[in-house]
Amino acid sequence: MKVSHRFVPGSAVFDDGNLVSCAGLVPVMTLAEQTGLMRLLADKVRITAPRIKSGSANPAPKLGTLVAGMCAGADCIDDVDVIRSGGMKTVFGGVYAPSTVGTLLREFTFGHARQLESVLREHLVALCSRVELLPGADEQVFVDIDSLLRPVYGHAKQGASYGHTKIAGKQILRKGLSPLAATISTPDGAPVIAGLRLRAGKTNSGKGAGRMVAQAISTARAAGARGPILVRGDSAYGNRTVVRACLRHGAQFSLVVARNPAIDRALAAIEETAWTPVSYPGAVRDPDTGAWISDAEVAEIGYTAFASTKDRITARLIVRRVKDARFPDALFPVWRYHPFFTNTDLPVEAADITHRQHAIIETVFADLIDGPLAHIPSGRFGANSAWILCAAIAHNLLRAAGILAGDRHARARGSTLRRRIVNVPARLARPQHRPVLHLPTHWPWSKAWLALWHNTIGYSPPLPATV
Repeated sequence: MKVSHRFVPGSAVFDDGNLVSCAGLVPVMTLAEQTGLMRLLADKVRITAPRIKSGSANPAPKLGTLVAGMCAGADCIDDVDVIRSGGMKTVFGGVYAPSTVGTLLREFTFGHARQLESVLREHLVALCSRVELLPGADEQVFVDIDSLLRPVYGHAKQGASYGHTKIAGKQILRKGLSPLAATISTPDGAPVIAGLRLRAGKTNSGKGAGRMVAQAISTARAAGARGPILVRGDSAYGNRTVVRACLRHGAQFSLVVARNPAIDRALAAIEETAWTPVSYPGAVRDPDTGAWISDAEVAEIGYTAFASTKDRITARLIVRRVKDARFPDALFPVWRYHPFFTNTDLPVEAADITHRQHAIIETVFADLIDGPLAHIPSGRFGANSAWILCAAIAHNLLRAAGILAGDRHARARGSTLRRRIVNVPARLARPQHRPVLHLPTHWPWSKAWLALWHNTIGYSPPLPATV
């Protein structure tokens, strides 16, 4: 591709006040209004003792501005300016400057972040009522919990401290902040965020997990989950608090347990004949018997966890073992064991596969890191707590917009939705005072964009029942 005109230095001028840089925000923010986002923000977020008197004024439109900016790709506060260019302020009302939004965020404390977390949960329920975000929720729902460590730099970040993270398979210490996330998904639906909480980098991964799991289960029920709910997590969450929260709220669990002498005794008690080969990368079928020839095998045994406490519970200990790649030429196989504790009634192979699908939460982390969580922008811990919660609201909003756009956008990544659906240029015209957006001809995803448009702008809510 080459330039087909001969330009001169004066050929580029920023002078068109009718150009809209992110036309896809019109249906996306219409969907936000239809699901009551601004009302929830106005009702729940209240800052009664601000440091700066004007800082807490009108929190709902300011936070709405931030959510819209994140939907358009903002990963720092200054990027919010993208929705104030050209005709954007004509299309949208109540658009605030980045400095004003930043002033509000710096007023947030832990309690205010909890208010915003409540908005996240209730808005997710409203989205599920408006859009089929959780298809198949009558059959099976998964609640996944995990944490990540986002690196930060400098000496002015409140809460920043050194925590353990894994990079390229190696444990390292890294300075950062550690968000804890809970997601809800179904076998046919991509995960949405039910809870997101910022913590210091050195915080134990499982801190606050019991409460977050309980809230996520309640949110899933409120969002229409009628089938069984399975809570999945790694070894940081295989503890009494999380298991107790699952049982109290009627959910099943599938949680990795850390190796200890009791687990080792259970592993040693498994008969060699109990191990069953499973489908694994590199596995092949035996042409004679049809069984898997694999470097991975699974088995199960009964196990009583937390035996010395009042929360003792007996369930299944399912163990996957794989050949240790460090000893490829060993005379006898050297195995690595991966046990998890579960009370599901799935066959052992299916239980192992279902548990390993817990990794779907990593796709949510990848979306956030590729978007609003590319940076954790503020030096204040409360501001960063509000930032990540707005990022979660924007993630769920984009997920719902992708479903309304149809085709493969229902499971598309956030960056794909921003590129195809949100960041579409348009020219605003008003013939006879009727606003019209003129979009690019031959836009490759115009069909999906128009599907979203008609499902939001052309949406007629059902009439309330009359008595």
